[in-house]
Amino acid sequence: MEHTLVYVIVALGISLVVNLILKRLGLSQIIGYIITGTILVYAFDLREAGHSHELEMVGEFGIVFLMFTIGLEISLERMGTMKKEIFGNGLLQVGLTTLVAYFMGHYLFHLDATSAIIVALAFSLSSTAVVLSYLKSSKEIYTPYGQNATGILIFQDIAVIPILILIGFLTSEADESIYVILGHTLVSAFIVVGLLFVVGKRVVTWLLHFSASSEVDELFMGSVLFIVIGASLFAYYMGFTYSLGAFVAGMIIAETKYHHKVESDIAPFKDILLGTFFVVVGMKIDIMMFIENIDVIVALFVLVLIFKTAIMFLLLRISYNSATSLKTALALSQVGEFSFVIFAVASSGHILDDSLVALLVLVVIFSMIVTPFFITRINDFVEKIVKTTDIVTDFKALKSRENHVIVCGYSVVGKFVTEYLEDLDAPYIVIDNSNKHVVEALENGREAYLGDASKSSILHALNINKASAILVTLDNIDKKRVICEAVLKHSKNANLIVKVVSLEEKEKLADLNITVVVDGKVEVARVLVERMISCQLKYR
Repeated sequence: MEHTLVYVIVALGISLVVNLILKRLGLSQIIGYIITGTILVYAFDLREAGHSHELEMVGEFGIVFLMFTIGLEISLERMGTMKKEIFGNGLLQVGLTTLVAYFMGHYLFHLDATSAIIVALAFSLSSTAVVLSYLKSSKEIYTPYGQNATGILIFQDIAVIPILILIGFLTSEADESIYVILGHTLVSAFIVVGLLFVVGKRVVTWLLHFSASSEVDELFMGSVLFIVIGASLFAYYMGFTYSLGAFVAGMIIAETKYHHKVESDIAPFKDILLGTFFVVVGMKIDIMMFIENIDVIVALFVLVLIFKTAIMFLLLRISYNSATSLKTALALSQVGEFSFVIFAVASSGHILDDSLVALLVLVVIFSMIVTPFFITRINDFVEKIVKTTDIVTDFKALKSRENHVIVCGYSVVGKFVTEYLEDLDAPYIVIDNSNKHVVEALENGREAYLGDASKSSILHALNINKASAILVTLDNIDKKRVICEAVLKHSKNANLIVKVVSLEEKEKLADLNITVVVDGKVEVARVLVERMISCQLKYR
């Protein structure tokens, strides 16, 4: 126990010093955590600990909490709008990358068919931990390429399940047919999703409401931890990954009014555990083997980066512009952490050679170390190559904007609002989370940006503190409420004007300090009477 505490204190000290240095150099903290793990292993001769199942489990919960926060961003309604990114782009990316990697492994590197398919499946996956951490911290997750990358990563996490089933079938220990295994998996998936969304949704809503009404922060935090870990364990015991259960739990909470508070409260746990995950990754590095095979490792990494980028770019270019396609492809060009699990299972089943596994693990770690260096420079690189800027997500022009009106939503009412603002010659900008609406606004000559107005980072980018008014024209009451909550949290004195269409909607917003609530039906009645009076005066 004493030794463990010493290791923890030393690890904290090393990571603090290393990350402070990297921060000054403008480099990612992920690299600092990986370096910390490597230093710890060689300083205290803890090479066996680097493969400790218990330590890996603690680290894996960093990914669990990361996936939970991603689930908070993606409600069922939003997931429905991301079908193309998740199930379309994701399926094609994993399928095509696996196919190309298999032929390369089998015919170019002369691996046997079984080894080639396992390596190909592992290399088709990207790093959820590295990429989503960057996208969330940089707010790039709200851009078109961020949405594409997120959708593909979600599908990849789901794809881990059938991949592990296939590896289990390929091992000599598999004593059931693959059809029986797939059948059991489908039944389990139905049970997991059904229970979590039907029963779990009611339990989660009640639990959060009860704990929030108690006004005890510790009770609310305990409830959130219970939900995340409980959903993760339930999914795991049903044969799925921990992170998938956490992702579904996040989606359930995204449907409630508590999801913003949950996201802010859970952040410290996610960051600490995610840091632990990267420390464990650093502990797996065999420096001597890395030095001896550095030429092979770098060559394999470059090969993987090129062919994954090329495949993804060509795939996405069918539906998206060159800039978005290239940014997404580069962001997902590395190999992900779930490949560690795939290689470990394949190695224990004796269908992958141990020396090959050791080399491939180093390739994966090298790709995860290199990625933070270039992922932060993707925008600059792509702008130089493609020579275009995605104006709908570039908020730089708003830094000095003052006394402007922010119109949230460009549907029917939003369009009329901008027309009246044009007549008044009032400066305004449009913000909408729908790419279709933003494109339409741009075509109509409006200054419009793509983004979620309920996110603090977007509100900051819109310079909301210096805006003369914020007009919320959306139809969905849940979206209206979260935007109003975010606006008032960001700027308590905001001149917030909201459209409602019923007394029920007005009641749902009654507890918020909204400047003016415009009831559509009341306004129509008022206009009808005004027009009647004007007509009577006209014909007297």
